[in-house]
Amino acid sequence: MIRIIDTFSQIDMLFGPDGFDPEKWEAYIGSVSENAARMFRDDLQDCLDSGDLTYESDILPILNAVERHPALETLHASFLKVTDHLQEKVIACFGCTLEIDIVLYVGLCNAAGWVTALGGRDVILLGIEKILELGWWDEDAMYGLIYHELGHVYHKQCGKWEQENQDRAHAFVWQLFTEGIAMVFEQTLVQDFSYYHQDKDGWQAWCRAHFRQILSDFAADCPTMTRATQRYFGDWVSYHGRGDVGYYLGARFVQHLMKETRLDQLIMRDAARVYQDFLSFAERESAL
Repeated sequence: MIRIIDTFSQIDMLFGPDGFDPEKWEAYIGSVSENAARMFRDDLQDCLDSGDLTYESDILPILNAVERHPALETLHASFLKVTDHLQEKVIACFGCTLEIDIVLYVGLCNAAGWVTALGGRDVILLGIEKILELGWWDEDAMYGLIYHELGHVYHKQCGKWEQENQDRAHAFVWQLFTEGIAMVFEQTLVQDFSYYHQDKDGWQAWCRAHFRQILSDFAADCPTMTRATQRYFGDWVSYHGRGDVGYYLGARFVQHLMKETRLDQLIMRDAARVYQDFLSFAERESAL
């Protein structure tokens, strides 16, 4: 079952006369999960130990901004819209149930969206403070934070997610495939196979116009690129001035495979089969 845990109504209790109150936060986050506080604190400490940030100058101002942020209500409305009848939508579209909690909460600037496990269950954690900081409060951003990550959970719980002993090229093609699965899952729930939550400032039109070049470059880069040098996955990387182009390419790849194979069958494929699928896809597109 998909459980929606919405802590929006409890946000006011986190703040005292001097702003964000860590002791009140401890009690609040404990109501989500008794193990949550330690996980969030440890993650924050790892970040602070890197020496790039300090709690007082970098973390606390973001937390203090939550209480009276002008977009707080908009964020909550988007969350409610995107999660409305979500369990029923997943069953209708994919014929399965997912065991996961989706939690809207105030954390310690850990992440805007975070997929992990708490209390023995998969969870999608949506950090209000980071969502506000990044400006990701509209419905498109919320689709990306919830539906896209739910697509990865679908692949993990219903298909073959764990793949080991892959060489570099196989690993990046597998990443392309898994992101494509999540994008198509998202598009299916939105009921629009041309939908991309990344589509801002002409992003999709540009990707469509440069599709074959993206495909050719990705195929050429695969044998040598690393996590540090890849330019396809993430809005912080740049492929000719655009981020996230791997998500567009991945969706096109999976949509191509779905012409002959249902999504519930595709998620059962292993990395070796997916790599051969990609080589055939690249060869076909280059010949057109």
